[in-house]
Amino acid sequence: MPVYPGQPFQGWYDPAAYGFDPADALVTPPGAGLNGWFSRCWGAVRRGWSLLLPIVVLTQVLPAAALSVLGLIFDPSARWEAELAADSAALPANFGVDLAKWMGVLVAGSLIFGLVQCVGWAAGTWVIARQAAGAQVSLGGAFGYGMRRAFGLWGWTLLLTLIVLLGFCLCFLPGVYAGFALAMAGPVYLFERRDPFGRSHRMLRDRLGLLLGRVALTAGVVIAVGFVAGVVEGVLLMPFGTAPLEAVDTAVGAVLVIVGAALVGLPAYLAQLVGLLVTYAEQRAHEGPVNSGQLAAELG
Repeated sequence: MPVYPGQPFQGWYDPAAYGFDPADALVTPPGAGLNGWFSRCWGAVRRGWSLLLPIVVLTQVLPAAALSVLGLIFDPSARWEAELAADSAALPANFGVDLAKWMGVLVAGSLIFGLVQCVGWAAGTWVIARQAAGAQVSLGGAFGYGMRRAFGLWGWTLLLTLIVLLGFCLCFLPGVYAGFALAMAGPVYLFERRDPFGRSHRMLRDRLGLLLGRVALTAGVVIAVGFVAGVVEGVLLMPFGTAPLEAVDTAVGAVLVIVGAALVGLPAYLAQLVGLLVTYAEQRAHEGPVNSGQLAAELG
């Protein structure tokens, strides 16, 4: 009885007979299901946590905290509230200029810190893939690879973000679809370096249920952890008032709260990195025999 990619396998199925290593540390063979996917996600974290944690902290957590601090520095809402309390019938002075400056700082900061985050995504991918293949890894090697691939990954990430935002503006659902359809674009760029959007979309079309399930689980963890981190930051910043940076003691406290909340969000970055990479490896397995060594070699 022939077995085709994407078809569920019965209990007699032997992955090795079809060119797969059922013990591969990164590639979930067809038929292994969610348990196989989860075990490889956890295995990647267990093997690489000592390198992944500093990578995530330096390239994801600290940039996110820095962007929050920047937003707080240029936030004009405290002055707006004071002026509205004095005269609620008129807009605050220089409202448009202040709003444009605030948004400009946030957008510029997001672009700059987004490049730093792409260094981290590429570096983390290099660590996970090479460890799964049994190759030597180091923090310096990871960051070296990350910096070589960051600009290309950054460009595709910016375009992806614009497409998803445009989709959300078009009645929300197109943005959700675009997010799922392009979820594999980052790994495709790093491993294949060609047509990341087209390849990612084809993966979704070819194995809709499988990819939707894996990406939805990953997104669920990211959203849940991000929500908790946001609540922690909002609640703990309340005692510092609307202008915490006006005094040294409240400024220090506010910055510490922001950094702490960003650290609470660390598992979200790690889940996104590991979940999408293991999902990509599983998608590749449905297209033909592949193993960790081959994927690590493709990174270059």
